[in-house]
Order: sequence, then C-alpha cells, then structure tokens
Amino acid sequence: MSGPVIRPYGDTTGDGRVQLSFTLPVPFGTERERAVAEGAALQLAAKMGLEPAMVVHAKGMGPAFTFFILYGRASHLVDLSEVTVAEREFPVLPAAEINLRIRSGLGREMVVLGACIGTDAHTVGIDAILNVKGHAGEKGLEYYRECRVLNLGAQVSVPELVERARAEKADAVLVSQVVTQRDAHLHNTREMSAAFREAFPAGRRPLLVVGGPRFDELMAGELGVDRIFGRGTTPREVASYLVHALTARKVAA
Repeated sequence: MSGPVIRPYGDTTGDGRVQLSFTLPVPFGTERERAVAEGAALQLAAKMGLEPAMVVHAKGMGPAFTFFILYGRASHLVDLSEVTVAEREFPVLPAAEINLRIRSGLGREMVVLGACIGTDAHTVGIDAILNVKGHAGEKGLEYYRECRVLNLGAQVSVPELVERARAEKADAVLVSQVVTQRDAHLHNTREMSAAFREAFPAGRRPLLVVGGPRFDELMAGELGVDRIFGRGTTPREVASYLVHALTARKVAA
C-alpha cells in the first residue's frame, strides 16, 4: 500500500520547484562564452527533468569552469512509503549506565582505537567523538572511566591500524572519513574491512565502525563494517552502540 505522495515545495505547495547547483567545465569570460555556458546549464537541467528552468546565478571559476545555481520545476513525485531509513537498534544511554554496562558486561575496560585512514587529514570528526571535550554538549569517549581510548590521528595506513588494534587488543575501531573525492571513503573502508577479516579469526576481530558526512548508513554490510554513523552523531550515541554490540557479541559467544 503506497504512502503519502509529495512534491517539492518552492513558492506554493506542490509546485515542484527545486534549486540546484553544479559546475560545468566551460569558460565564462566573453559574452559569447557566458551565453554558451548558460545554455549548457539549461540543457543539462532539461535532461534532468527540470522544466522550465532558469539560471539564477553563474560565476566563472578560473579560466575554464563555471559554477551555476538553477531554479526549476521537477515533475517527479516522492512516495514516502518507499523511503528506507536506518533504524537505531539500541537505546542511547546516560554516561553512568554506559560505564556500568561496560563493567558488568565485559568485566574490564573497553579498548577503543580511533583514526582517520588513507590520505584523510580531517580529524575534527574523530576528535569530536573521542576527545574529552566532545561535541554538541556531550563529552567524548575519553570521559568514560571504563574506556581506554587511543586516538591515532590522521593519515594512518590500514596495516598500521590493524597492527595497533592487535597490539592493544582493541574491542572497537572507529574510523572517520571526510574526503570523498572519487569515492575515496568507500575504497578506504573496503580496504580496511578486508584487512581486518584477513588479520583476525572469525568472531575475534574488533567492531569496525566508520563515520562521516557522506556515508549511507544502510551500506554497512556492503562495506564490511559493523556500523556506519552519519551527520549529527554524538559521542554518547557511539558509546551506547559499542556497549550494545559488544555485550550482545559476548552473550552470543
């Protein structure tokens, strides 16, 4: 049974109006070049189903590129019943409860390793989750007395990450990926998950958790990791997941 069918909203309800931005490899110098560039942008919009469309902003980006903002009407409908979301399968717990569950469930400290792998040097995300100063008013995992946190920082190679995880007997490995050009975040994640599968016996590898603004949370199985966190994730949410997953794994064993 289909759910509510909706259209985008711009000026009036259901008018289908959308705003779109993109860059084309065309110059925007002379009068003729500007006309050709805008014509190319409108042609692309028409092929994407935005009709009528208008260029509301165009600006040259160096000698050979032009950035556009277009406004147009989309004819497509959205059926809300066909939208798939990643449901959270665990409760978000207060810090005291997280510490209690680690102590009672594991009987020792929970060892968490964090890093940015590959050439990614953006540590803001991993620092927000791990560092005691935390994020969004919540303290990071370093604050939890039952956690031992090792933040390896940026540009950590996959072999180095695997070796440290083995040496530290990590329960969980958290990896942040912000750089997404040419799907680098997906390539790096697949490389990491394959390396951990090879290095650890079945059922003995650490939990693998990745996060970043461009990940699809539904792709965890495809990428070979246990959990993906996207935009707006807080340290307490990550800590709650780790406790939930590790204690469930121990019960299953």
